[in-house]
Amino acid sequence: MNPHGFPSRMTVGKLIELLGSKAAVLSGQWRYGTAFGEPSGLASRVEDLSAALVDAGYSYGGKDTLTSGLSGEPLEAYIFMGPVYYQKLKHMVLDKVGGEMERDCLIAYGASMLLLERLMISSDEFKAHVDTKSGLLGYFDADRGRAVSPIDGSSEHMATIRIPYACKLLFQELQAMNIVPRLRLADA
Repeated sequence: MNPHGFPSRMTVGKLIELLGSKAAVLSGQWRYGTAFGEPSGLASRVEDLSAALVDAGYSYGGKDTLTSGLSGEPLEAYIFMGPVYYQKLKHMVLDKVGGEMERDCLIAYGASMLLLERLMISSDEFKAHVDTKSGLLGYFDADRGRAVSPIDGSSEHMATIRIPYACKLLFQELQAMNIVPRLRLADA
């Protein structure tokens, strides 16, 4: 499992599951490796799982020393690894066409507000600074504590807008190809 998935998806149970499944493989016993069995007393405690790993000659934290396939030398870092269950979810458009949640959102919100929420507010909202004279994206100068124009370095004609981060990234990629998008703000 990709380690970057832990903070964003908050899948701490996967860490316990990894320790539990590794201990189960090594000891040949069933382990209950989810975080939801603690109040009922059904779950295997992390301390017990770690003790089973130590008894089998492994690190108590589930980390292993791996050997480089190129040089045959041990790698300098310990790698947290073991078997985890992975469920492939099947999302098909035909299954979602009659979805009542989407229908209710469209009725309550309206299509434009639903798009705004799904594509920006709940996704990747970003505060961008725009020079209202040139229409170019500026930047925030932490030393001066204010937004700065990329043209003259002043803060006189700067405005802050909310756009999707993907939109800001597209503008920067276009600028890297010598295509300069300019924003015209109606209320600036």
